[in-house]
Amino acid sequence: MTIFDVAPGRVIATLPRPAWEGEVVGSDEGREAVERAFEQARAGSAEGWAELYVVARPQLFRFARLRLASDEQAEDAVSETIVRAMGAAERYRAGSGVLAWLVGICRNVLHEAHRSGSRLQSVDPAGFVERATAVGDAGPAEQAVSRSEAGSLREAFALLSDTEQELLSLRVVVGLDAEAVGAVLGKRPGAIRMAQSRALDRLRGHLEEGS
Repeated sequence: MTIFDVAPGRVIATLPRPAWEGEVVGSDEGREAVERAFEQARAGSAEGWAELYVVARPQLFRFARLRLASDEQAEDAVSETIVRAMGAAERYRAGSGVLAWLVGICRNVLHEAHRSGSRLQSVDPAGFVERATAVGDAGPAEQAVSRSEAGSLREAFALLSDTEQELLSLRVVVGLDAEAVGAVLGKRPGAIRMAQSRALDRLRGHLEEGS
């Protein structure tokens, strides 16, 4: 049994995974690919929806896998996200981007799974650690993070609040910018930047305490 009693999007999960497993989506090229696929899909192209799944899946999967107990559950969450996007495409309004919109839908899917009885675990530090060197500009906090050993970083990340973990995961693991993270979390970009700075300072502090 998966996290969904019925998973209408499982057919989408049978589509081939991209060979690059999502390294492109965090780039300008990747974000443009997501935007193009969505425009084709919204115009009524079945191939557009298939392409959207292929190009957006890696980031959505990473995000879902941080909070779910298995790859299968994360795949179901991604499929459900695309199915819901199909039903909401006409209501989409351009702003922070299609990927941020999809991540917001995926976030709702995860919270609904939790309310329905599935266990929504704390953010898996391992997923964050794998991508930690991708955090923005190299300020003092980012440098401390990138120089840290995986074990120390994992322990320090686990000491952050759930809100801080989610924010840093959206920035680091999913690769969203401050504006997009703000759209997902319902906050202004400036507030996201301040919260990110505080979270990184706390992370650096935990790393220094453990050294």
